Amino acid sequence: MRMTREKTVVQLTYLPKVFPVNCYLVEEETSLTLIDAALPGNVKAIMKAALKLGKPITRIVLTHAHDDHIGALDGLKALLPKAEVFISRRDAKLLKGDRSLETGEPTGPIKGGVPTKVLTKPDVLLEDGDRIGSLLAVAAPGHTPGSMAFMDTRNRILIVGDAFQTRAGVAVSGQIKLLFPFPALATWDKRSSLESARRLKDLNPSLLAAGHGDMLAQPLGRMEKAIAEAERSLAK
Repeated sequence: MRMTREKTVVQLTYLPKVFPVNCYLVEEETSLTLIDAALPGNVKAIMKAALKLGKPITRIVLTHAHDDHIGALDGLKALLPKAEVFISRRDAKLLKGDRSLETGEPTGPIKGGVPTKVLTKPDVLLEDGDRIGSLLAVAAPGHTPGSMAFMDTRNRILIVGDAFQTRAGVAVSGQIKLLFPFPALATWDKRSSLESARRLKDLNPSLLAAGHGDMLAQPLGRMEKAIAEAERSLAK
């Protein structure tokens, strides 16, 4: 996996030139928080990256429960039995393979690869505004009903899962980029995604770190452009 550092955040990228799948290690004073768990075959690479940083992974935080974000979870948990696992209360249902909708949610089907055989159970069910070390949890539904983003409050680096993509251009989840359409095709509700994108932009992040694509410094202008494109698309 390719390692790219920006201040307290290290991006780990699998297949960067073909189908980039990112997860992130966030450095605390004496430990690491892993955000997302990439693909099943990435366990050794994630552990090797943590070893290189010289700190233990004590938390595994999931932006959402799609297969390419939780693939290495069981393998990591087997090696890190004391690491706490965090996911939103809403996407904890998806982690169990339950695609059913809750009362009041938009009625479109939940899309994308949802796991059916994950053994790991979350230790903490997150709500909007919760804190995990230096991270602030921010509800960002749309790609999945319980998607979350996480802002490092020390430097305003914003890790968004698939609420935005930066691969093949910056886009709000649900808006297709022809050279990399996969996050859009796996998006549950485009209007919820747009609302979440607006909220994430209003956090004034210093850097945007997505599940697919390179990290983007000073991202506000690109985020605003992507939001405007999504607004035009949904107005048709």
